[in-house]
Parts: sequence; C-alpha cells; structure tokens
Amino acid sequence: MEATARDFLVRLLETPSPSGYEQPIQRLVRDYLSGVADTVTTDSHGNVIGAKNPTAATRMLLAGHCDQIGLIVQYIDSDGYISVQPIGGWDPMQLVGSRVTIWTATGPLPGVIARKPIHLLTDEERKIVPKMKDLWIDIGSSDKADAESVVRVGDSVTFELKFQPLRGNRACSVAMDDKIGLWVVLEAFRRAAAAGPLPCALFVASTVQEEIGLRGAQTSSYGVDPHVAIAVDVTHATDCPTIDKKSEGDIGLGKGPVVYRGPNMNPHVVHRLLEVGKNQSIPVQLAASGRATPTDANVLQTTRAGVATGLVSVPNRYMHSAVETISLDDADRAADLLAGFVRGLEGGIDWAP
Repeated sequence: MEATARDFLVRLLETPSPSGYEQPIQRLVRDYLSGVADTVTTDSHGNVIGAKNPTAATRMLLAGHCDQIGLIVQYIDSDGYISVQPIGGWDPMQLVGSRVTIWTATGPLPGVIARKPIHLLTDEERKIVPKMKDLWIDIGSSDKADAESVVRVGDSVTFELKFQPLRGNRACSVAMDDKIGLWVVLEAFRRAAAAGPLPCALFVASTVQEEIGLRGAQTSSYGVDPHVAIAVDVTHATDCPTIDKKSEGDIGLGKGPVVYRGPNMNPHVVHRLLEVGKNQSIPVQLAASGRATPTDANVLQTTRAGVATGLVSVPNRYMHSAVETISLDDADRAADLLAGFVRGLEGGIDWAP
C-alpha cells in the first residue's frame, strides 16, 4: 500500500462517523474526490457521490458505507453520569471498561464506560451479561449541571478512535467496518481513472446509515441508476479460535479479498471479478450466502428495475469491537480487483442471468 493511500486510510479511521452523524468523514471524502472526480455531489440524505466520465452509456457504481456503529446520549443523571442508546448492533460486553469520545458541539470530549467493580458484584451479578441501560459514561463531572454544560441529549459517541499497526502488514482500529471498504472503493475509483480513458461512466458512493438499515445505498443507487454495482464491505475472518468454519466458511487474513456467490450476486459480475483476479494474479477467496446479504449489496440489487450486483469483502476479525483487525494487503488487492473490473467494461454487456 502506497504511503499516501495508507495515510488517507488512517485519516478515515480516526474521523468519527456514527450513523446519522457522518458529516465529518464526508467532508474528508469530498476533499479527496475533488482532486480525482469530474463531479462531486452530496445528496439530501448525506451520501457523497463522485463521478468520472458520467455521460458514458454503461453506468458502474462502487459503494462503500462510511458510517460506523456508535452510541447516542440519552440521559444525564443528577450526579453527571450519562446513559446512552446504541446506534447499530452492539455487544454490551465490548463497552465495559472502554474509553470513549462524546462528539459535542464544542469538540471531542473524553469519557469512560464502566460498571461496578468485580469485587462488589454478587455471585449472581457476575453471571449476568450487562445490559446497555446498566452502563454509563463517566466524563468526570461532579453533577448534572456540569455535565449538561458540555453534553447534550443526542450527542454521538464512539470508542476512542486510533489506528494500530500490527505484525504481518495487519492493522486494527475501531470502524474497519466499513471504513476499509470505503477506502477500497475510493482507491479503486482513483486507480481505474488514472489508468486511462474509462470504458464506462464510473460512480463511487460513500454511503450513509448502512448500520441502521442499508439506507444510504438505497437512496444513492436510486439517484445514480446504475446498470452494474459492487458493494465493498467487511466479512468475518474465520482464522481465529472458536469460529466454526463449517457454518461460517474458510476466510483468512492476508489471503486476498473475498468475492461472494449466491442469490444476492449477479453471476456475470461474479464471473468477471474472478476472471480479473485470475488474469492479474490477484488472490481471491470465495464465500457463499444463500440469502440477501446484510450489506449495501442487498438494496443495490433491487434498485429500480434491478441492478447487476456484486459483493467484494475484506476479511475482518473481531467485528463490531474496538479492535477490528484486517490485512492491509487484502484491502490493496481489493482496490486492484475493482479497478480491473471497471476497466474491463467495454462494449455492450448483457447482465441478464
């Protein structure tokens, strides 16, 4: 991965974007696309869409969601402790003992989430998984008035955002789901455009609110009206303890991007992706889903009269945690795979299965 591309990934990961609060990261995306795309637009939903060669006959859309799971301030008690609701799917166990940031009107505010120490838990309490309503954020306030002087109901909250390199060209961070996918589609867009005149109209969408129902992909794809679209998300890496490969598949970090097969994926799109991987010596892993996937590919496929859709994923360990772990090599290869796919869209193509 080139140094400038890696630096941009770190900036994406360290910029907050809980669902519905994606404005900071979308400003970053717009700045990036302004030097690459012919046009850059932001729709009323908040999706940012870049276009290159937009009047060509075949419209191709690359989609990656910029939003991350988060929390939202619900209540401040008399002692200044803050209760929250979830934004997206959370395991409350991930929150106990975590450092968080409340994104207030005046800037980031650090806090911690905790519960009663183990020494004070009863035997029965130790057996119970904590509920979100039983956790709280401590910002160090002495009372409600002090807390309310800096925090408002409805402020968003994330884990402390930090990129951490690991051995083997791997890295962990909050919100690899799906900022690594967003990076892939933006980088694929850049690489495809840099390689020469495009054979198609190429659109890239930084979609919003995937974590609360695939909402941004639905609205952005309706606006673009593509003939073919590929969503890029993360998928569960199964090369760590306790995961059953018979039920979850055999997916490993560093073995290449994952191409999905199944009813949510157009067979021509899958075939072309695999051919690009073969012809360009890009290692590719296969995964299967017998139903509509819980990704942007779900709604891309059913836009308007239907879209030929593919799903490419980056293997991810420890999804929806503070330490989501990926291989930078997998992300780099995914960008090459998509750029190769785009550049192969020459002539009239019949996408009908």
